[in-house]
Amino acid sequence: MGTIMTAAASPADGLTGIVGFAARAIDALGEWGVGAFTLAETVVPPIPSEVILPLAGYLAKQGSLNLFLVFAASTAGAYLGALFLYWLGAKLGLERSIGWLSKLPLIDREDFEHAAAWFRRHGRSSIFFGRLLPGVRSLISLPAGAAGMNVGTFTLFTLAGSGLWNGALVGLGYLLGTQYRLIEEYSRLLNYAVYAALALAVVLLIIRRTKRAKARRSPEERADSLR
Repeated sequence: MGTIMTAAASPADGLTGIVGFAARAIDALGEWGVGAFTLAETVVPPIPSEVILPLAGYLAKQGSLNLFLVFAASTAGAYLGALFLYWLGAKLGLERSIGWLSKLPLIDREDFEHAAAWFRRHGRSSIFFGRLLPGVRSLISLPAGAAGMNVGTFTLFTLAGSGLWNGALVGLGYLLGTQYRLIEEYSRLLNYAVYAALALAVVLLIIRRTKRAKARRSPEERADSLR
């Protein structure tokens, strides 16, 4: 009959930029790739979960991934990343671990100090509620480990908070999964938002470190620079 067989198109084919790259990577790596992304994002945020998890939910709706495994893998990845930071805080102490991690790209000491202050104010409940707050979600584990928080309580609160956050984002992507054109249309806007957020993070990091360097200068050095 002369029918030409072609490979089935991937649901990620219409997505472009960093969103398209993330979607194709998730589609290729499968559910445990989602877990690897969330683990990496918890320790050193490369691509935020606000991008990864809705895309995973979208792909689950298209039949490329299993919805339950996406949720389980993403929550397991978030927990393992949190547990690593907890262990680091427990082994090195807060000051040494902050000093080490703040040398990584796009991470500033002030971010860890905000997370530590949040933990001091709210105690163990900050582990649950902190998982719902960007900027606190990844870093709150460090002061918890340094303070010697009970690991069972830490695990319970981390799984509950991360599960709620991940379930909401995966569910959003799943619900939008039938609206392929909507996903395709807004992926470009999401790309711009991600690029803008990364650029803003770099600018803020430079400003913070410049201010901190000036603050460390002696009064004599500051006076000389004004002459």
